[in-house]
Amino acid sequence: MAAPVFEEFDPASDCDCPGCLHWRRVLPYSPAGRTTGHPAARRALVVAAAASAALGAGHAAPAPAAAHAPYRPAFPAGEEPETPQGGAAPLHGPGGRPAKPSGTVKVPTTTRAEIINRAKAWVAAKVPYNLYAYWSDGYRQDCSGYVSMAWNLTGNEWTGSLHQYADRITKEELQPGDILLFHNRTDPHNGSHVVIFGGWTDFTHTYYVAYEQTRPHTRRMATPYAYWNHSAGYVPYRYKGVTARTAGAQSHTAQPPAPAPAPYPGAAYFGPGAHNRYVTQLGRMLVARGAGRFYGSGPGPRWTDADRRATRAFQRAQGWTGTAADGLPGPLTWELLVTGQGRDVTAGAASAHGVPGFPGRAMFRPGANNAYVTQLGRQLVKKGFGTHYTSGPGPRWGEADRRNVEAFQRAQGWRGGAADGYPGPETWRRLFS
Repeated sequence: MAAPVFEEFDPASDCDCPGCLHWRRVLPYSPAGRTTGHPAARRALVVAAAASAALGAGHAAPAPAAAHAPYRPAFPAGEEPETPQGGAAPLHGPGGRPAKPSGTVKVPTTTRAEIINRAKAWVAAKVPYNLYAYWSDGYRQDCSGYVSMAWNLTGNEWTGSLHQYADRITKEELQPGDILLFHNRTDPHNGSHVVIFGGWTDFTHTYYVAYEQTRPHTRRMATPYAYWNHSAGYVPYRYKGVTARTAGAQSHTAQPPAPAPAPYPGAAYFGPGAHNRYVTQLGRMLVARGAGRFYGSGPGPRWTDADRRATRAFQRAQGWTGTAADGLPGPLTWELLVTGQGRDVTAGAASAHGVPGFPGRAMFRPGANNAYVTQLGRQLVKKGFGTHYTSGPGPRWGEADRRNVEAFQRAQGWRGGAADGYPGPETWRRLFS
């Protein structure tokens, strides 16, 4: 099984509460399930409305948060990863197999899918971080032992030796199963860290899914490139033992013929209330064709307005108008997407109401540095919400940007998570309208 080019990170897609389980059973969609959002959230709105009525006009209940509030991963609590590590050791530690002969580097072959599957096994088991302990498979329960396990090495390596098993690559070449390695030369056993690259979270390549062994246990988390701290010190590497049959690897052997394009599943699988794998497939194809800015988080199985707007942008890129560009994929739209034909969505194109296209939430996260931050800042100043700037808006996202956005959001009457200072599609639309 080949690993994906990038791995979407949408934690809300797999909720196992009774309400979400019920709506997932009703496929492709049910007229009764056209109200989007989590069932518990809908119940909360009803309770809030009832409480407001009971309290009276003088004691109105606070307004619920707007639905467009983004998902963003939480930052680790400490400034350091706190992942002290041991040195090179045999499997199961000093009492395990004899250490390999000095100067011998054995590189077992594996595939990207196997690397990621092994990494996921420790995530599922929530293997606790322990510098001195060895898991049942023989690998040390620290960050370098985790990579040694995922790469299926014959022993436990550390950040000072993992490079022997890999080739240095660039950020653009990163694929699932590669690593980002930081070897702290000033204090090698304390502060050094290594994570497994699981795929980009979106088309901007500013966040990726990191598999890592850290306190309190193995985790899978959307992480800013290259890491939360010491970002400039992390170097991408590719394991030498990745075989040619891995997706994206070079091979001069004969390849099997490409599979036939996936047939159009039918109009019933798209539209309000739809929740199925074809919606995810559609979204990923649209992102690959330049419509990623319409998605605040990765495309998922639940149909949203982001899917409709992205589909409509692709249809308009083909020169279609009217009902031919209604945002619902038909057989011809699907065929152009799955075969890679037709015109891509032009970056930065304006929406139907003249507002510049929202570039995506990844452009406005800590560490972001791009032209969209400048564009946002100038519009905030133009609208009278630039009081927190001590100098003119610039391309690097900072606390002044966040506080100005928060002030604008509060002026819309939003509170709580909807006024967190990070622009979403609705904030962008209102700011530029």
